[in-house]
Amino acid sequence: MILITGATGLVGRRLVQRMMKEALPTRCLLMERQLRRLPWDTGNPYAPEVVIGTVTDEEAFFRAVTGCHAVIHLENAMWWGRRRDLEQVELAGARALAAVARAARVGRIITLSQLGAAPSSAYTLHRVKGEVEYILRNSGVAFTIIRSGIVYSSEDAFINHIASMLRINPAFFLMPGSGETVLHPIYIDDLVEAIYRSLNLIRLVDTTVEIGGAEYMSLHDLMRTIMRVTGMRRILVSLPPYLLRWITHIYSRLLPRSLMTSQWLDILAANRTAPLGNTYDYFGFQPRRFEETLLTYLPQGRHFAVALRGTFRRRPRAAWFAG
Repeated sequence: MILITGATGLVGRRLVQRMMKEALPTRCLLMERQLRRLPWDTGNPYAPEVVIGTVTDEEAFFRAVTGCHAVIHLENAMWWGRRRDLEQVELAGARALAAVARAARVGRIITLSQLGAAPSSAYTLHRVKGEVEYILRNSGVAFTIIRSGIVYSSEDAFINHIASMLRINPAFFLMPGSGETVLHPIYIDDLVEAIYRSLNLIRLVDTTVEIGGAEYMSLHDLMRTIMRVTGMRRILVSLPPYLLRWITHIYSRLLPRSLMTSQWLDILAANRTAPLGNTYDYFGFQPRRFEETLLTYLPQGRHFAVALRGTFRRRPRAAWFAG
């Protein structure tokens, strides 16, 4: 039995569908309200078991991990979470996971982190991710930590939000710095495949793995690629990152959500890359190329609707976050 936390999130729901396809026994830890709209076919004989609770409820968490030989931990507050949300969901969740997994004699914890994660990082997102890694490394349970680059898909909160901002503003796009930051985007199906294959790779036990897609891209090149794919040509206006953080803070006070968040700016604060061959070396497959993949879905996206839905969507409470 394999437990997946954050099973209704961007990565989690794809992973659940992959596990169903392989007929692997799976269990999910979900809140009761999440049962109303599960993103998989509940009539499928290989649909996961559901335990009601959250990662911060140790009693429910213990019930969920009991009998599981592995936990894939995807619960996070990355795109919505403010600092206290990151601490309440990610740090408290990691501490609870370490305790219940040790008590239930779980064989291994597999968790998803970010390139650049470090407890000493100056940026909140990467510092919290680094602290989560530290907690799980010292949990007394075997672990595999997969640090990935920016994850993109037809439903992501990074590439799609860029396209939405381009649609809203027909003249220009505010870019942090000169766009010199180097990123390593990875397509969601490639990341899910890596997580799935890690279950059977004994050499990854007690290891931290860094992976990304098929190429490195500067933020400037990434913006140009998105504009070329969508046909939305805009002037790129460089602004100091601290000024964009201030603007984002103002937007978050006026609207339920800013499309460009502080987590965005943490990711764009420094180069975040892994060796290009790591995905193949560790997991045995070549990741997809960025522009070729975007062409399959991004031009057809309803970016204005995504902007409205994303901006005015109610901020969830801390316990509602999922990976």
